[in-house]
Amino acid sequence: MSTDQERHAAGLRARREVLGDAHVDRAQTTAGAFSHDFQDFITRYAWGDVWSRDGLGRRERSLITLALLAGLGRDDELQLHIRGALNNGVTSDEIGEVLLQTAVYAGVPAANAAFAIAQRVLDELRGLDPAPRTTERPTVEG
Repeated sequence: MSTDQERHAAGLRARREVLGDAHVDRAQTTAGAFSHDFQDFITRYAWGDVWSRDGLGRRERSLITLALLAGLGRDDELQLHIRGALNNGVTSDEIGEVLLQTAVYAGVPAANAAFAIAQRVLDELRGLDPAPRTTERPTVEG
């Protein structure tokens, strides 16, 4: 059994490898006293206990995470984990497949929002101007 320190160290390593040093540094710097315990909690448990397990690889964990975040409408986390999935070797085509699967089981509106988020992230990473966020509904002319 690992100690809390060992789990935290393993979690911090996994978190940095998946989400990147810049994100983790920013999260820890802005945590302050109010959310310090929460940052420690997610580092030890989510990243040290779950993401560091041998049962699934990080690539598979990323695919599952994308589907869950898209289905639950957790847009900010989804954007973050799209980048993490790419870091874990998931392709943009595979992200599209996960979101298509999500449409069937979690609903088209959730997948529609997730596709828009994924497109913005992918465009940004390709150096393109991301499509603007919009709350307008598309109109169908007939």
